[in-house]
Amino acid sequence: MLRRTDQRTKRRQKLSLRETLKKARAKRGWSLREAERQTGVHNAHISQIEGGSIARPDANVLYALARSYGLDYPDLLRQAGHVQVGANAAARSPYGAVAWKVLSELDDEQQREVLDYMATLRRTTDGNSGDQ
Repeated sequence: MLRRTDQRTKRRQKLSLRETLKKARAKRGWSLREAERQTGVHNAHISQIEGGSIARPDANVLYALARSYGLDYPDLLRQAGHVQVGANAAARSPYGAVAWKVLSELDDEQQREVLDYMATLRRTTDGNSGDQ
């Protein structure tokens, strides 16, 4: 017998991306315009995703929808085909596409600051790995 969370996961996997998003918006009772206000994604774009004319929305759009709808971002990435399930899937972060998008929108100085911070964070993380 499947546990309740396993059953929900199986049901979610059977839904398409468009069905998942449409159902999540309906669950909140949001119109397309309200979804636009809540997510920052234009209502026409949401409509095209839900209608299936946009099958693979950008990762940053999926991130905004996942946060506002309370959905699992990696699941949306998989449903949209951005992340492949398999042996190499665990090695890649689903947040990389969002980070890349945000980084590309920064000026040169801001990009250097982000990269410096990432280098510092990595050194800190690498330094702590032996303590565990």
